[in-house]
Amino acid sequence: MKSNTGCDNIIKSMEKYMEEALKEAEKAYSSGEVPIGCVIVKEGKIIGRGHNQTQTKKDPTAHAEMLAIRQAAGHLGGWRLLDTQLYVTCEPCSMCAGAIIWARIPKVIYGVRDPKGGAAGSVLSLFTESRLNHQPEVVEGVLAEPCGALLKEFFKDLRNQKSEDKLL
Repeated sequence: MKSNTGCDNIIKSMEKYMEEALKEAEKAYSSGEVPIGCVIVKEGKIIGRGHNQTQTKKDPTAHAEMLAIRQAAGHLGGWRLLDTQLYVTCEPCSMCAGAIIWARIPKVIYGVRDPKGGAAGSVLSLFTESRLNHQPEVVEGVLAEPCGALLKEFFKDLRNQKSEDKLL
C-alpha cells in the first residue's frame, strides 16, 4: 500500500493556515462583522492577516482579503504578491477576486462557497476568466464545516437580534 504522506502534509498545512483564517473570522464575529477571515502565506510564514471590518471602518472595501492583501504588500514592499497563498474562510467576492488577480496571488484556498456573491465559481468565475492576465489556482472546501458553521451562527444571531428589536 502506498503512503500518502506528501498529500497528508499538504492537507495539514492548508488546514493549519485555514485555522489562522478562522481566528481572524472570529475577531470579525466578536465585533459584529460578518465572520470572514483571511491570511496570506509566503514561504511558510503569514505575511498578511485580515478580517471583515466594513462596519467598524465604515469602508465597503474593508473585506478580510483586501486588508490582508494590503498588509502583505506592505510587508513585501510591493504590489505583486508572487509565490504566496491566500487562505480565506469564504469564497471571495468580485472585488476581492479582482484584487487577488491584480496582486498576482498564485493560489487561493477557501472554506465555503458564497452562493450570493462568490466570484470563484458560485455566482461569477473570475479566476478562470481567460481574458484576464492572471488565473490563480483555487482549492475549495478546506475546513468547510467550521467555516460554514461560523457564518450560519452569525446570521442566525443577526436574525434573532432583528426579531428582538421588532418586539421592542
